[in-house]
Amino acid sequence: MRIPALSVTVAVVAATVAGGAAPAAADTAVSPVYLEAGTGRHHNSATVTYERVDGAVNSVKIISVEAYSGEPDCVWVEWNDPKDVGDGWTALNSEPPCYGNNLLETPNRIIKAPKGHQLKVRLAAYHGSELVHKDIAKL
Repeated sequence: MRIPALSVTVAVVAATVAGGAAPAAADTAVSPVYLEAGTGRHHNSATVTYERVDGAVNSVKIISVEAYSGEPDCVWVEWNDPKDVGDGWTALNSEPPCYGNNLLETPNRIIKAPKGHQLKVRLAAYHGSELVHKDIAKL
């Protein structure tokens, strides 16, 4: 009689463990982040699509970056790279769309940071060499 009871216990524990694994699988789903800044002719926007890297702490795979620039601006989509010695931000798009254009890229690039460094992306719009506005979001 104890063997069937033990089998039921094992089955319940296995189901609980499997149920606990479901949220981890959900973390690998593709997620979009929307960025928007400015108004009128200076309205800029971007969408960064990413997914978590399984088993890696503070790592994401950038699947696509789509940026739209306002008429007088050039737009970069950047991430807060802890290794960047300049202003701490590294571009995700290879070139900025400018003067009312858009650009879609699919870099399939993994970005990562040390534990405790919150990964962020920003939309940085430049009018000439001046940073005119930005939007920042956490990944």
